[in-house]
Amino acid sequence: MPAEPADGAIRTPNAASAPTPAEPSVETSVETSVETSVETRGLEPVPEGERTGRVRELVPTWVAANISVLLLTMGAGLVIFNKLNIWQVLVVAIAAPVVSYGLVGLISIAGKRGGAPGMALSRAVFGQRGNLFPGALIWVARWGWETINAVSGAFAMLTVLDLLFGVRKNTALIVVTLVLFVGCTFLVSGLGISALRVCSTWSTYLFGAFSVLVLGYLVVESDWSAVFDKPAGSTAMMIAGIGTIAAGGISWVPSGPDFTRYLPRTASAKGMVGATIGGAAVVVIPMVLMGAVMAVGTPDLATAQDPVSFIGNLLPAWIAVPYLLIALVGMLLINSMSMYSAGFTAQTLGIKVPRAAAVSVNAVISLVFGFLLMVVATSFFGSFISFLTLLAVAFSAWIGVFGVDMLRRTSYDGAALLDTTRTSAYWYRGGYAWQAMTAWGAALAVGLLFTKVDWFGGPLAGTWIGRNGLGWAAGIFTSGLLYAVLPHTAAPAAPAAPDAAAEEPGLAAAGSLSN
Repeated sequence: MPAEPADGAIRTPNAASAPTPAEPSVETSVETSVETSVETRGLEPVPEGERTGRVRELVPTWVAANISVLLLTMGAGLVIFNKLNIWQVLVVAIAAPVVSYGLVGLISIAGKRGGAPGMALSRAVFGQRGNLFPGALIWVARWGWETINAVSGAFAMLTVLDLLFGVRKNTALIVVTLVLFVGCTFLVSGLGISALRVCSTWSTYLFGAFSVLVLGYLVVESDWSAVFDKPAGSTAMMIAGIGTIAAGGISWVPSGPDFTRYLPRTASAKGMVGATIGGAAVVVIPMVLMGAVMAVGTPDLATAQDPVSFIGNLLPAWIAVPYLLIALVGMLLINSMSMYSAGFTAQTLGIKVPRAAAVSVNAVISLVFGFLLMVVATSFFGSFISFLTLLAVAFSAWIGVFGVDMLRRTSYDGAALLDTTRTSAYWYRGGYAWQAMTAWGAALAVGLLFTKVDWFGGPLAGTWIGRNGLGWAAGIFTSGLLYAVLPHTAAPAAPAAPDAAAEEPGLAAAGSLSN
C-alpha cells in the first residue's frame, strides 16, 4: 500500500485501478488525476491501495453533521412540550447520541469491509432488485431532511440580514436565500469527500469556539433559579425525548459506510464507533442543554414558525451574527453530506447519471419543498418533529436487517455489487433476497403501528411502546429478529479480508454463521 500523504488528506482515487463492473455503467467513473480535489468515484469499491483515510477524520465529520441551531429548538421542546427538567434533559442529551451514533458507527464498519457506499453494500443484503425498495424509501426520506436543513439555513441568512441591515423577510427574499443556500450545498457536495472533510474540520473549530462563547453568555445571563426549580416530567416523556433527539442520528445510519469506505481494512472498528459517537456528542450535548436553558426564559421558542430568529432576540448582535454565520456553514455541511449520500442512493436505484448530477435532483426537490415549508406551513416545530418521528421508523427497518447481516459476513464481492444482471452473485431469487424483504416490510408495518404524529396515529400508539415513542426501536428489533430466524441459503463467496479477524474478532466469529 502506498505511503499515506503527509498532510493526512484523503486522495481522490484513480478510476483506472478500480474493479471493472460486469457491464458498462455510470456507477463507475473516470478520473484523470489522483491529485484533483473533485471526487468522481461512484458506487465502485475503493481499491485497498487508495484507502488512506484515518479513523480520527470521522470526528470532525460527525461534528459537522450536527452543527445546526435546530438542536437548540429541540432542546427547548424537551422543556416546553415534554415538560422535562434540566437533569432529565441532560440524560436525554447524553443518551440520544450514544444510541443513534452508536448505530451509525457500527454500520460504518461495513464501509471499511466493502469499500463502497452504504446503499451499494445493501444490494448484497436485499438483492439487486430488492434493494430498490428500501433505497427508494430512504432516498425520499432524504428529501425531507434536506428540506428541513435548507429551510433552517435560509432562516439563518434572513436573521443575519435583519440583524445587520434591518431587512425584513418577504417571499422574494425567501426564494433568493433558499436558492443561494441550496446552490452552495450542491457545490460542496459535488466536490466530494475531500472537500467535505476540509470544510468539516474548519467549521468544527469555529463553531466550537463560538459555542463556548454563547455558553458563557448564558451562564452569566440566565435565571438559574428558574432553571433548577423546574419540576421533573414523566419517565415516558424522557424516553420519548431520547427517541426524538436520536432520530436525527438514526437518519445517518445508512450513510455511515459512505464516509468510511476510504479507511483501510485494518482500521479499528472500536475506534470508528468511538469517533462517531464522540464527534456527535460533543455538539449534541451542549446544544440541547443550551436550548433547554433558553426555553426557561423564552417559552414560545419551540412554537415559533421561524426556528432561528429567536437567537437574535436572546443574544447580543456581536455574538448572534458570527454565531449564526458559523452555524449557517454547519447547516450547509449537513445538507452537503446528506446530498452526497443521496447521490449514491439515487445511483443504486438505477438512475443513470453521475453522482453530481444525481445530487441536483435532491437540490431541486429541497428548493420546492423548502419554499412550501417557509411560506405555507404554520408550525415549523410541529412539522419537524412529525418528520423526525416518521424518518426514524423508515430507517430503522433497514438498520435491523443490515445490522444482523453484518454479523454473517465480513467482506463483500465488489464485482457482484456492481453487476445488476442475473449473473450477479447478489441476484438471489429473481433479484430479491426474500428473507431481507420480508423482515424489512414487517418491521416497517410494526414501526408505524406504534407511531403517532400530528396527522397520523397507528392503532398501537396508545400502548407503552407507543407512548414512549419507541416505534423506531420496535422496527429495529422486529427486522433484526425476523431476519435472524428466517432460513438462509449459503452466502455467495466473497473475497476474504485476511486481517478482518484480527481487527474484529467478535464480529468475525459471528461471521462463521454464514448466511
